[in-house]
Amino acid sequence: MSVSGGKKMRVRRGRVRLFVFIFLVIIAGGLFLSKKWWLPKLRGLGSGYGTIVNSGELAEGNFPVQVTGSSDFQVRYSDGYFVILSDAYVCFYSDDGELLKRRQHSYTNPVLRTAGDRTLVYESGGNEICVEDSEDSIYTKEHSENIMFAEISREGFTAVVTSSENYECEIFVYDRKGELIYDRKCVERVTDISFRDESMGCDVSYIKAENGSLVTSVQEIDFTQDKEKWTSQGLDTVGFEVYSSDKGVFVMGADSCGYIDSSGQIVSYYRYDGQLEGGGSCGEGSAVIVNNDSRRKYMLVLFDSTGREPKVLEMESPLKDVTVSEGLVYVMTKDMILAYDFDGTLHATVGISDSYTGFVRGGEYIFLRAFNKIDRIDYNV
Repeated sequence: MSVSGGKKMRVRRGRVRLFVFIFLVIIAGGLFLSKKWWLPKLRGLGSGYGTIVNSGELAEGNFPVQVTGSSDFQVRYSDGYFVILSDAYVCFYSDDGELLKRRQHSYTNPVLRTAGDRTLVYESGGNEICVEDSEDSIYTKEHSENIMFAEISREGFTAVVTSSENYECEIFVYDRKGELIYDRKCVERVTDISFRDESMGCDVSYIKAENGSLVTSVQEIDFTQDKEKWTSQGLDTVGFEVYSSDKGVFVMGADSCGYIDSSGQIVSYYRYDGQLEGGGSCGEGSAVIVNNDSRRKYMLVLFDSTGREPKVLEMESPLKDVTVSEGLVYVMTKDMILAYDFDGTLHATVGISDSYTGFVRGGEYIFLRAFNKIDRIDYNV
């Protein structure tokens, strides 16, 4: 090789090294600037090797949010804000605790529901519902018969179950604009409704007598069809909440719970060894918490997405509250909030005061409920 050829080779190698260096700097800079998106997920992947211990430091600024009036208020999280319903007001707050909107209501028995970016407020036993967001009232509806309960979906569809003069009850379903798209008269008493298939249908639970006892049966309904797609066998419990997923329906009852698959077959059944304190569900699985004070047994019961064989975790102290969010189960004891996956792996913990009675999960935060206020803490998983 000539001398000039060697120089050209060294120059070329130098240029390659410079290009690689610049490329790595760009990649590192991009990762740094986007760390708020990928770092929490990376922490979650590492939870198999160590549990994240959150600091539990209370947010300052607008927190705590004080709640005036009755201590029996309701709080729920919607996309980007949380809502507090008291005996006189509906209040909307940003994640930072800033008051976005407040309006007075005249309901005697108000009920709060949230899903997606919308909020539903109605009066149990009354005749009016109101669908709104943090800026405006979207629509209100009045019914001639008393409202038994109502639900709202992430897509903004609303289902209202009322009493009926000639039937056990009646179901009304409204689209995002408040237009009636479905009406069903029921000969059995409906106990809950869960939207499915991006609000193209729903699962309905109702109580019936079977072999001398009360059981819960579920029907899958398509809003474009008059006849239900299937009706399940009776699950041996008085069910009061149902949760739909692609693989079936989770039924939570007073003394037991179970899964019904997407063809209406019962695939699992679990009877509580104690008092049900709460439960929840998402597409990845379901959970209930059960306390047996006389035997000092406190259980977190986990079902994966198949719903078949529950995993029971025995806890050390009574369980106060539970929520299921984005594939994890968050459970509150008197002084901790712990996050588990549906295999029973502990992902994260945080220590809290024993003055809190419940919580909601929203974004990267936990909003803690006390007697007359809401606090906020960060919670990484």
